[in-house]
Amino acid sequence: MKITILALGTRGDVQPYIALGLGLQAAGHEVTLASLELFQNFVTDYGLEFASLGSVSEEFRKRSMQEAKRNTIPFHGLFGRVRFWSLFCSFLEPLMVNTWNICQGTETIIYSRLTLTGYHIAESLRVPGIAAYTNPLTPTQAFPNPLCTLDFRLDGTLNWLTHVLEGQFRWQFARKKINQWREQTLKLPPVNITGVYRRQQKQQIPILHCYSPAVVPKPPDWPERAYVTGYWFLDPSPEWQAPKELLDFLAAGPPPVYIGFGSMTGTNPEALTELVLAAITQTGQRGILLTGWGALSNADFLPDNVFKIDSVPHDWLFPKMAAVVHHGGAGTTAAGLRAGVPSILIPFGADQPFWGQRVAELGVGTKPLPRKKLTVERLAAAIRTVTTDQAMKARASALGEKIRSEDGITRAVELFHRYLPSHSRS
Repeated sequence: MKITILALGTRGDVQPYIALGLGLQAAGHEVTLASLELFQNFVTDYGLEFASLGSVSEEFRKRSMQEAKRNTIPFHGLFGRVRFWSLFCSFLEPLMVNTWNICQGTETIIYSRLTLTGYHIAESLRVPGIAAYTNPLTPTQAFPNPLCTLDFRLDGTLNWLTHVLEGQFRWQFARKKINQWREQTLKLPPVNITGVYRRQQKQQIPILHCYSPAVVPKPPDWPERAYVTGYWFLDPSPEWQAPKELLDFLAAGPPPVYIGFGSMTGTNPEALTELVLAAITQTGQRGILLTGWGALSNADFLPDNVFKIDSVPHDWLFPKMAAVVHHGGAGTTAAGLRAGVPSILIPFGADQPFWGQRVAELGVGTKPLPRKKLTVERLAAAIRTVTTDQAMKARASALGEKIRSEDGITRAVELFHRYLPSHSRS
């Protein structure tokens, strides 16, 4: 079967779909992963076919930096999300053209949250479509939508309403352009103002959530077609080799504390790096700084107990750490939990506060430290906690062992075949 996976976002957003693609490929399917141009080598290095959805990311990063000058944290809060979706929808036309062309001849489409076109193309081509999310986005009364950042708790119906409102928020920005495209290119009737969710319900479209049920159990009010499969982990490429300098640093002393903020940008990197280094100094710990997309500065002068690196596979590095400090993206959180070491999450926005709260509730990390409230003293206190609290270490280790015993990719492939029995081996 020819399968097209549509995955947009940062490296951490795309990585699980490479893992899923490899699982489907191993099951005998022909898989193409479509994503942003900058991920071409990342995808093809693992042996998957790649198709480009364009080079939106460079312009998006420029605008993110402009946002940062105004907000410190790009696209944070209600008005930040308005600007995010306004900007995102300005790229919809090339995204619609690219995805439509890429999907010609495919027999199944698997689509992530940001690839808004996947559902509509599957309908037009009359091929199965499967939603695949890294967050628990199916409406429930158990917890609020992870993308709906709140400073207070809700219960029951109000939790469910946040899911509805988040879906409407996204749909109303995209509705006009998508409906024009549906009519003119896909030859489909427009979707009404209520959006796609109820249509997906009626059509019984399966939804795969790629995280561990030990981290977020399936809520009792989810439909049967919504699944929690376990994480889709991607191990480092066989060609990847750790730099000798990194290996030497790890061998030279006790396990260090990892600190990195992935794709976060525009955070006054010099000030944040100074804060991080001061906290490490206060605690007497060794540290590894990952500069990522620029949240931490590429400082040349660091103390001997701190090692700096631009990029390194989390699944290789994290098990060697005493603890991990990061922004709380779904992928980085998953890698930290799998490693079985305590975590400190410093949310910047989006789904990160949700994962930070979940880590704290599981007792495998400290309470989240929001970026806007981060100080040297608070970070140092959190580092002391995660490196000395033996009960927390034991809980983190046990959860890591549980997660490592799961096989989310195999489970996802089994569900794929369950919904497509007549095509599962063709």
